[in-house]
Amino acid sequence: MTLPSHAMILAAGKGLRMRPITERMPKPLVPVAGRTMLDRVMDHLDRVGVPHRVVNAHWLGGMIHDHLAGRPDVVISDEADLLETGGGVAKALPALGLAPFFVCNADILWRDGTTPALARLAAAWDDGRMDALLLMQPTATAFGYDGAGDFVLDANGNARRRMEQEIAPTLFAGVQILHPRLFDGAPDGAFSLNILYDKAAAAGRLYGIVHDGEWYHIGTPEALAEAEPLLTADRD
Repeated sequence: MTLPSHAMILAAGKGLRMRPITERMPKPLVPVAGRTMLDRVMDHLDRVGVPHRVVNAHWLGGMIHDHLAGRPDVVISDEADLLETGGGVAKALPALGLAPFFVCNADILWRDGTTPALARLAAAWDDGRMDALLLMQPTATAFGYDGAGDFVLDANGNARRRMEQEIAPTLFAGVQILHPRLFDGAPDGAFSLNILYDKAAAAGRLYGIVHDGEWYHIGTPEALAEAEPLLTADRD
């Protein structure tokens, strides 16, 4: 497929685990090695040339507005009540067009391998087979993660959730391509994208590719302090 022309950045959450830092600023505006997490995601979109972006805002949303003021490529989707990941994207669908679009979490950071991860996702997209294509990170190399993983991919990239007591080799990296049709019949109000992943998986239309670069989950002040030396500006 051609590169998606639209992207959504999920930036509305309260960042409770990042307190006390997030008592005074939204988590996407927390600087990591001198650059905000939100701007680092924007950099990836700039790198591959995505012209239209939607950013949702809730917690201290005025600061998100101020930070993005003057950017004609950005539409802000304000949420009076927090809509979670699925509800946030569903609310923004009118601004995301009719074709597949990127969705990126604003609380993760990644470094590309030889080819930008967003370009790799676009190249792997198959509209006939997929409703969702997730970037996966190997659990063994995920910074700031100590869980049991999320998904198992077969040889064709078809994704299934790990079973109880199973250790999955990959976790969802917070970067993806979704098709608007995935939201047909979606719940109203707040809901998790996990509901739609399960729907796609049941239909055999949930796929993933494995990231070939570095990946960081910046979830707590301690993780932020550990990550900053690894994400110095001269390595970007």
